[in-house]
Amino acid sequence: MLENDLLLRAARGEEVERAPVWLMRQAGRVLPEYRATRARAKNFVEFVKNPELACEVTLQPVDILGVDAAIIFSDILVIPEAMGLPYQMIEAKGPWFEKTVKSLQDVEQLRVADPSDLSYVTDALRLTKTALANRVPLIGFAGAPWTIFAYMIEGSGSKTFSKAKQFLYTQPEAAHALLEKITQSTIAYLQAQVEAGADLVQLFDSWAGVLSEKMYYEFALRYISRICDALSPLVPVTVFAKDAHYAVNEISNTSCRSIGLDWTMDAAKARAAAGEKTLQGNADPCLLYADDKTIVMETEKMLKAFGNDRYICNLGHGLYPDLQKEKVKLFVDTVKAYAW
Repeated sequence: MLENDLLLRAARGEEVERAPVWLMRQAGRVLPEYRATRARAKNFVEFVKNPELACEVTLQPVDILGVDAAIIFSDILVIPEAMGLPYQMIEAKGPWFEKTVKSLQDVEQLRVADPSDLSYVTDALRLTKTALANRVPLIGFAGAPWTIFAYMIEGSGSKTFSKAKQFLYTQPEAAHALLEKITQSTIAYLQAQVEAGADLVQLFDSWAGVLSEKMYYEFALRYISRICDALSPLVPVTVFAKDAHYAVNEISNTSCRSIGLDWTMDAAKARAAAGEKTLQGNADPCLLYADDKTIVMETEKMLKAFGNDRYICNLGHGLYPDLQKEKVKLFVDTVKAYAW
């Protein structure tokens, strides 16, 4: 039994005393403690693959910021690596793949990832679950298939992901074949996360917004829906599709329990489109650069707009590295003190 099960109750649409709060990228450079732990690893990929260090930084936001959930420290790009496409994390530039997918032949050479290829993540989950001692829920996660696909084709981050989109238009058969392998890999991976102790899982579709509505439904949401169907009988699933404003209603028709919103989405409109689903979000991370009075005022406005039913408080994207820890703590404390 969890001492604090607010997140799970809110995700399931049950009554809660207050809104649960956690933050995307809460285990990150905003915390000096994270930076100190990170310095003990040779590089980012080795950091991710060290279960003890991953456990340590997963716990830090719970202990330091007082959030209502831990989210396992990892990276969405562990899936392409497990499929046979290793990556590097270049300082100040982001992920980089030496080899990319260019053809159906390249897709055929990739394997469906086996959870044993990702045992460092499940080991970190088990260590963290024990260390949490049932204080708060533990969130597992993966990248959504389209976002993973985009990196595997593009080879790095991009403003347009034009190479990935070109692949959809010029090689749709190969695109679906790759998305199928990513989907199968992700289902097995998330099931292993649940077995290792994850109480809830989230899919991050970070690059949803670069696709048209038609393309999103064909090449992204259909695969997300399959992942939700496979995981929802086990734990609540949250889908966060950044910039996919048009898709809230369609996402609500999947078997996910919660829908993550970015900061450009209106609470009332999202509520109308989401039906009975729980909503999560959606403060602009840049709010946390403001003075204390503004942070408190805008956070309370957001809480009032979403109401006390079927709501998880979060940002509309991840924490930025140069935010002050004290500002982040103020945001969390404001949510926890808010009287409905």
